[in-house]
Amino acid sequence: MTGLKPSRRMEAALWRAGFRAVAGVDEVGRGALAGPLVAGAVILGPGGLTAGLTGLRDSKQLTPAQRSALVPAITSGALAWGLGLAAATEVDSLGVAYATRLAMRRALAACAIEPDFALVDGNDRQPFPCPHRSIIGGDGRVTSIAAASVLAKVFRDDWMLSLDEEFSVYGFASNKGYGTPVHLGALGRCGPCPQHRYSFAPVRAAGGGGPTRQVAASRVR
Repeated sequence: MTGLKPSRRMEAALWRAGFRAVAGVDEVGRGALAGPLVAGAVILGPGGLTAGLTGLRDSKQLTPAQRSALVPAITSGALAWGLGLAAATEVDSLGVAYATRLAMRRALAACAIEPDFALVDGNDRQPFPCPHRSIIGGDGRVTSIAAASVLAKVFRDDWMLSLDEEFSVYGFASNKGYGTPVHLGALGRCGPCPQHRYSFAPVRAAGGGGPTRQVAASRVR
């Protein structure tokens, strides 16, 4: 396991300032050519971390097995957590920046406790209903953001594994919708499927054709 260990210094400063439901927020899948964009939100309490969270890092610094092992500790140890999706069709119609904000707002709204402050990975100002701070590299620096990144990553990876069962030609099980040589080669041979983002240049260049079987609408809401 590599990378810096995130801390709760920023959450603690906000708790001392009187905030009680500080959410860490992160997204995954922004640059993928297929599948949803997924955001996670995690609200941690001021108590000590459970033993199961001692290995928490930015999700990109963890193996799939390490991420999956952290999920139960995060969901049971957090005061609240939520996931929000923006479907591939929403990424196409709204643009990736707006779709990212939409998924993040949905993740915050899915929390059982309404956040009163949000710490958000990235450098964009967000139209959230609560005060927030954007933090570059926050998933490696802030514990609640790291936890959100793990939840979002595991959920999205599992989603792409399920899509691979229907659209196996693209290799979603291994590339998770990103533009690997195998994925791009399949796009060139078969064209995009309904779960591709048609506004993205490699998908647009591949044109129509390919699998046409629709995924149930309930899976992309």
